[in-house]
Amino acid sequence: MKDIPQEERPRERLLRFGAQVLSDAELLAVLLRTGTRSESALVLAQRILKGDGGISGLAYVVNSTVEELSKIKGIGLAKAVQIKAAVELGRRISRYSGGQQVTITSPLDVKDLLMEEMRFLEKEHFKAILLNTKNHVISIEDISVGSLNSSIVHPREVFKPAIKRSSASIILVHNHPSGDPVPSKEDIEVTSRLVDAGNILGINVLDHIIIGNNSILSLREQGLM
Repeated sequence: MKDIPQEERPRERLLRFGAQVLSDAELLAVLLRTGTRSESALVLAQRILKGDGGISGLAYVVNSTVEELSKIKGIGLAKAVQIKAAVELGRRISRYSGGQQVTITSPLDVKDLLMEEMRFLEKEHFKAILLNTKNHVISIEDISVGSLNSSIVHPREVFKPAIKRSSASIILVHNHPSGDPVPSKEDIEVTSRLVDAGNILGINVLDHIIIGNNSILSLREQGLM
């Protein structure tokens, strides 16, 4: 950072203008604090964001493991742990409700609740939001990871936590790693199967939300359930 004028360094820019004006690389450089003998923390951050050839940018930071990050020249275990701790803190902040109960009244509420956690995931993650009679969130349950199909999204696994927590209703949520939330035939078939199972159990499936890259699709709103 010594080659960068002091007023243009990420930390000084943050103090002067606020964190919101910093680029992804600058924010990552602030976390790293130091670079290597041959490059600044900012250059190191830019190199991290280039990814591994498969994914890049924030998606790479979110999906990479501590082990993968620590293998990058100039990172090491300590910096890798700092990065992953920051990612997890961001996830928790995105779901923090200030101690108040979260109420789901529309698909946009689901977007606010889970978008930042799920938009960059490399695999399909299927979750169930458990609700009480007032549509307050009881919990968010991880059901499965992998391509969505009836073998891994079994009604037993979906409704077991809902029965245990005495949920009045549930909302199904999964992500599309491609970033396109348009449902597949399998998405629609699995949803229909779970709606039927919920009717038998007396637990209403209110909606199935598919999360893309900063976009969502509600099967309920699309008339697909």
